[in-house]
Amino acid sequence: MLHTVPREILERMRYLEQLDAQDRQDGSSLLQRLRQIPPETGKFLVLVAASAPPGTYLEIGTSAGYSTLWLALACRELGRRLTTFEVLEEKVRLARETFRSARVEDVVDLVLGDAREYLQNYTDVSFCFLDAEKNQYLECYEALIPNMVSGGLLVADNAISHQDPLKPFLDRALGDKRVDSLIVPIGKGELVCRKI
Repeated sequence: MLHTVPREILERMRYLEQLDAQDRQDGSSLLQRLRQIPPETGKFLVLVAASAPPGTYLEIGTSAGYSTLWLALACRELGRRLTTFEVLEEKVRLARETFRSARVEDVVDLVLGDAREYLQNYTDVSFCFLDAEKNQYLECYEALIPNMVSGGLLVADNAISHQDPLKPFLDRALGDKRVDSLIVPIGKGELVCRKI
């Protein structure tokens, strides 16, 4: 997968990486809220996602679609689809442009809306990447875990960079007997949970 990334995906990734770097430097209005994962986290995600058992793939927090592109690589490899949720219309517009230009619309379904209103509809979740507002992590976690298949994988971003605001969520996940979990020190820190 990592050796055969299509040119259209690579080009869009580079474009989004440039936008993100520019935003971090000058703090422009829309782009200020991209806050996308670094490339090394994307590579980690695609490997984890490709290891998940059969079932539904979800992403909570699309932003401009950068992490979605990494996940799309695993979905395409496995013949699966990814449903990704975003609440902000301006980000949805940018994500749609991303998916169109990277030609991943065949494996990605983009939903404009709050994932918390939809999670109960998915009862066979095998993979989820959680990268939304930090005060929503615990609620999303509690909705997801009962609906995950055995061996299903949940990856949550910012487990190190936002450790203090995420403490209730992290304590819950790390102490939850329904999952095996650990924090991986890559990027901003990734909590990885595997449903028992």
